Amino acid sequence: MLGFLWSFANPLLLLLTYTLVFTVVLPNRDRSVDPYWLFLFCGILPWTWFQASLAESAGVIIASGNLIKKVLFPAEVLPTVSVLTNLVHFLLGLPILLLFLAWKQHLGWMALALPLPMLVQLVLSLGLALFLSALSVHFRDILNILTHVLHLWFFATPIIYSYAALSESSALRRVLRLNPMTHVIVTYQQMLFGGRVDHWRGLFLALLVGLLAFAAGAFLFDRLRDTLPEEV
Repeated sequence: MLGFLWSFANPLLLLLTYTLVFTVVLPNRDRSVDPYWLFLFCGILPWTWFQASLAESAGVIIASGNLIKKVLFPAEVLPTVSVLTNLVHFLLGLPILLLFLAWKQHLGWMALALPLPMLVQLVLSLGLALFLSALSVHFRDILNILTHVLHLWFFATPIIYSYAALSESSALRRVLRLNPMTHVIVTYQQMLFGGRVDHWRGLFLALLVGLLAFAAGAFLFDRLRDTLPEEV
């Protein structure tokens, strides 16, 4: 009934849920991320794009078996469309975030650089989508495992807590650096909420990981392409 309005409703519902939890049940005490709900929105919105892209891509070939069996149909279109569709949802929700940022006087000129983390996230998402979509056809358990992996990945990414608040020498911070989405999300947060960016090196490393993931995903997809119609 709501149609494309779900693109606005889903991130707002997620924002409302986490805001109630971390402002009422478990109040946030870090004043560097005040207002906390706005800081949270800066991470939730791109994460929703990433999570939905992988979750949908993993089962998209299995769900479209009749298309895969057509010889002339390029199967890689399916996971690519899943990622791009969720990118559109992200872009539709972005004006709401920008409006709130402007209202709270957090919107600065660094927001003009948003295409940079978006590009890195797009490359990473496409690579993982190609990898998962081809592999899940042969190993159906991936669909179930991925749900738990994404849940753990969410908490291993500084979305509901501040990366800057962690000590430079802390073991947790060193572990978080291994997560490419840490660098992507932190860049979003700095560009939108902080108004300045000092995480360019991390974003560049995330881009390298994204390019490697894209190359590995494209290679695996190409190797398994001929077996897909038989397995779906």
